[in-house]
Amino acid sequence: MKHILIIDDSPTIRISVEHALKSLGHAMVCAENGRDALGKIDALIAQGHDIALCVLDVNMPEMDGISFLKEFRSRDKFTPVLILTTESEDDKIKEGRSHGASGWIIKPFKPDELLSVAKRFLK
Repeated sequence: MKHILIIDDSPTIRISVEHALKSLGHAMVCAENGRDALGKIDALIAQGHDIALCVLDVNMPEMDGISFLKEFRSRDKFTPVLILTTESEDDKIKEGRSHGASGWIIKPFKPDELLSVAKRFLK
């Protein structure tokens, strides 16, 4: 089974993203930060599951989004990672892309926009 991983320290954002993407039909797993996400990814893979998409915040405690992205890309070069953040500075976006971010959406997001972008990555 393929999963969408939602990584954000805000419970409200995690719920909002899950609601926006539920029509895609994938199982969803939420994580509070990058470290939490890496543990959940390891557990899913150990159970024979795949990650279809990561939706990732940048600013989080313990392990931020860029640090997660570096670690995740050392393990997985191909799974799309969509950054969903308040960070809109060109330097941050370039840094994210240089570490393998597939796309970048600025919060607050429109659910239809998020769904549309996610569908493109899941084709």
